[in-house]
Amino acid sequence: MSPARGSGLLRAGRWARWYVRELTDESAYDRYVAHVRRHEGPEAPVPSRREFERRRTDAREADPREGFRCC
Repeated sequence: MSPARGSGLLRAGRWARWYVRELTDESAYDRYVAHVRRHEGPEAPVPSRREFERRRTDAREADPREGFRCC
């Protein structure tokens, strides 16, 4: 395998990983942490990923416009 082909496959793999993370919104926590660090400072407290996901789920369940629940 040539070096150019290997780097192309690596680039395609990185793109696919990025795409799947954005599609599934797995990167939301990373974006949130970056936002907090940028606007509140590098030492600002950040909730754990578990706490972040819990808060996000609670907020979606509480919003009737979201249609999160079926019943």
